[in-house]
Amino acid sequence: MPHRDRLEVIPLPGSISAQPSRDDGEPAGSPGCVPGGLELSFSAPRSGLTVLSVAGEIDTLTAPHLGAALDDLLDRGDRQIAIDLEGVTFLASSGLGALIHTARQAARDDRRLFVVATSRAVLRPLEVTGSAQLFTVVPDRSGIPGP
Repeated sequence: MPHRDRLEVIPLPGSISAQPSRDDGEPAGSPGCVPGGLELSFSAPRSGLTVLSVAGEIDTLTAPHLGAALDDLLDRGDRQIAIDLEGVTFLASSGLGALIHTARQAARDDRRLFVVATSRAVLRPLEVTGSAQLFTVVPDRSGIPGP
């Protein structure tokens, strides 16, 4: 067996390196960005409405972070909540599960949940699974009616 002068570190699936970076050079640990490049941010465009904006790929690595953000969205207590998925480029079943859980919780609390989506990457998984009926899907934020 040949001698190796250099130790090679092979990360485990789902692990992150000590200094991960995004394409724009920002550290992945920057506010709003989670490992895997998913970007999450909250806004309150009007009283009684909180919007969670999501950008990037939602897969098995990033879905838990999305789930935590969705829990935070539900904890805010607004009667209307929205998930803006316009920046999502991939939606895996793990992310779909987090969205479905949020839809069921919102329905139990008698709250209105809107999903902003127009891309095939988001709409196709919602349609194929039949979960689109759990949400009020709108093409942009202006489609969210007032309280």
